[in-house]
Amino acid sequence: MEQQIAFSVNEQPRSVATDPARPLLDVLREDLDLTGTKYGCGEGRCGACTVLIDGRAEHACLVPVGDVAGKSVTTIEGLNRDDKLHPVQEAFLAEDALQCGYCTPGMIMGVVGLLNENRQPSEAEIQTAMEGHLCRCCGYPRISQAVNRAVAAASEE
Repeated sequence: MEQQIAFSVNEQPRSVATDPARPLLDVLREDLDLTGTKYGCGEGRCGACTVLIDGRAEHACLVPVGDVAGKSVTTIEGLNRDDKLHPVQEAFLAEDALQCGYCTPGMIMGVVGLLNENRQPSEAEIQTAMEGHLCRCCGYPRISQAVNRAVAAASEE
């Protein structure tokens, strides 16, 4: 049964008429044309679909759109400000931490979510936050360098 669901996406008010049980990922990609959030496994295991919901990293494939009513969702398209990349995006770029790039948006969103919660995470906290993100190209050394660069920059702020 369709319902009108209102929420904010990338600081813009949005409203969709859809089944509230439908995955947020599908609504973002199909209804709102925000394709930076990727479909990977559909089970919350790969992290390709990671977005921020009220600042916290969540797998959009597991979140029913009805659960974000009245909340703020940020996708990779909403990170830049004044045509400037987010510092985590800059860190990934500086470390060349991508190969095919498919997993990169989800990883960046995961790191942003981690830093929203803790500006100075420990190595164990970083590893825990990144456990749910898979890189099919196995670019982990550069990804790790990018995450550490982003964490170092955040701790200096």
